[in-house]
Amino acid sequence: MSNDTITTTANPVKMSPPWITFLNEMKALFADDPEVKVVYDDNNITIKLYVDDLDKADALEKIMPAEKNFGNVLVKINVYPANHEEDTAADLFARAFDGNPVVKYTHHAETIMGNFNYVVCRRDIIQFFNDQLNDINGNKSMLIQDVMNDVFGDKASAFFCTDTGRNSNLSKPLGEWP
Repeated sequence: MSNDTITTTANPVKMSPPWITFLNEMKALFADDPEVKVVYDDNNITIKLYVDDLDKADALEKIMPAEKNFGNVLVKINVYPANHEEDTAADLFARAFDGNPVVKYTHHAETIMGNFNYVVCRRDIIQFFNDQLNDINGNKSMLIQDVMNDVFGDKASAFFCTDTGRNSNLSKPLGEWP
């Protein structure tokens, strides 16, 4: 018998904090937009969005939460550059995602019950690498509307939904719009 030992090197499990999943969601959301770059500053626990278009930066600043809480860790979200004007949430999302194919269209509805803003996402699933243990392969798959709802949260003051894919006047999600 030989005294040779067999050694194997298994890939170690890499785990990241939950705000890295949030960062990956933001990167996946803006991956196809050439005017938005998402950068993570690990020293200050800050996610920075660098936006080439001033209107888009302004819109993103208004709809993006300034911070996101993960237990005892507060992640700051900064948008560069930005200015301040008043628009509907639907207008802001339309400007913020102009040229980005993840948003199909936006809609602002004024009714006697109030004003409602809708962001209709393309009918697609975003998949991105996620180094948490939810999936053995390290992938996370979500509808774009779910990613947008997680990224923008309550600050958006808009409803996120997925396009039905129909090419008619009834292509708006029935039952959701007043």
